[in-house]
Amino acid sequence: MKNYLIAPGVLALGMGSAVMAEAETRYPLTIENCGHELRFDAAPARTVTVGQSTTEILYLLGLGETVQGTSVWFNPVLPEFESLNAGIERLADNDPSFESIVNKRPELVTVMYEWHIGQEGIVGTREMFHEVGVPTYVMPTDCESKDNLVGGDGTRSELFATEQLYKGIAQLAEIYDVGARGAELVAELQAAEAEAVAKAEALDLPEGVSGLFWFSSADLDIDPYVAGQKGVPAYMMDKLGVENVVTSDEEWPTVGWETLAKADPTFIVIAEMDRRRFPADDVEKKREFLTTDPVAREMTAVKEGRIITIDAHAMSPTVRAIHVLGTIAEALAGYDLQ
Repeated sequence: MKNYLIAPGVLALGMGSAVMAEAETRYPLTIENCGHELRFDAAPARTVTVGQSTTEILYLLGLGETVQGTSVWFNPVLPEFESLNAGIERLADNDPSFESIVNKRPELVTVMYEWHIGQEGIVGTREMFHEVGVPTYVMPTDCESKDNLVGGDGTRSELFATEQLYKGIAQLAEIYDVGARGAELVAELQAAEAEAVAKAEALDLPEGVSGLFWFSSADLDIDPYVAGQKGVPAYMMDKLGVENVVTSDEEWPTVGWETLAKADPTFIVIAEMDRRRFPADDVEKKREFLTTDPVAREMTAVKEGRIITIDAHAMSPTVRAIHVLGTIAEALAGYDLQ
């Protein structure tokens, strides 16, 4: 398990436009969220999380005691929250049912992906929850500048920006009346991002360096899910100054190995996760495929051993993505790319 502890008290940067003032929340509070208006008469006392991202954000905001159930996990919880998380019911490793959520009597459901709870959510629509008196909050990272009805995992119209993540943290802090902690957390993350970006830019990589991010595959014998042009991996590659060999604007398009091999990326980043929806969720099976498949093994990145492993959760718009940017920069610094 990689350690992504956030150093306390790092307040080197300004708050930025996404962060509200540190004053106490004044209720009733109305918030616009992904096309829905939410009203709160008080801070929610009972929460269910659908997505590891919002679970860890609530923990980082000091709100673990409100969490009655969690779901949709990719990697182990951040190490500083192992004890806390062990005492909270996990409704499902992957997709919870509508009934399992409602039965916990939540005063708020926090959502990482609209494909779980959204217009065509597999768990339910937001209207279904709101009709039974359960408000839902979807992270802006999955609805702003993104159409989740186009492409398997949605299609972005603009490159992912961390301001969307910071906005989500700020709004959750306001909803729960922990504005001061929200401002502090955003400042910590902004400082970590600035450090990671500086590390990435300092690489001064030569022109033509390219990358490929492989999340998983429904089956190892078919086209893999790889990162498109405008998601979190694209944000990382933009900061690193490298080209994404995948040209689609879809979040996670499927692309054939023959096409990927022809593009011949300089390095490959593969996702490690505990989730087991598909055989390729297993990082060791990914590595075995890359080194034994007659097409994939011919890629320069495979021949040269330029395969970087990161948490799957860091390939999504999460707190971990900010820290992993620096991790990838450090790995690339160890390669002879000149």
